[in-house]
Amino acid sequence: MFRVSQIDHVELFVPDRDAAARWYQQVLGLTVVRDFEDWAKERHGPLMISSDDGNTKLALFEGEPGSQGTAGFQLVAFRVTGAAFVEFLEGLSDIPLADQQGNRLTPEAVVDHEKAYSTYFRDPYGHSLEITTYEYDVTKRLLGDS
Repeated sequence: MFRVSQIDHVELFVPDRDAAARWYQQVLGLTVVRDFEDWAKERHGPLMISSDDGNTKLALFEGEPGSQGTAGFQLVAFRVTGAAFVEFLEGLSDIPLADQQGNRLTPEAVVDHEKAYSTYFRDPYGHSLEITTYEYDVTKRLLGDS
């Protein structure tokens, strides 16, 4: 039976690929994938960014988010370790992020899925994002939940 190996990339439309790449680097640690930089030199080509040397990527295309033909995904979820999840939460005071309702994201916005922890927010372009960890017991202990 056919089965894909992994998510390769998710396409996002942003007004400025370079500005978006800087935001994703600052907030999530994603960097430009050097092997695909040439694609971004083309007028309609993507700027590929990744946290794992290009195994899974975001493809940043220039265009207006949510305009005809550029909307289509619900959210992008990024998996992290339990320790990294807590590190992300601790860094929220340094980087103001908006939750799904437009309010400032705080550590109190963590969702306990009983097998995973997640927090949801938006990038500056309105894309819905999620940070999630399946290291439930470790994260529970690090968060101080009983």
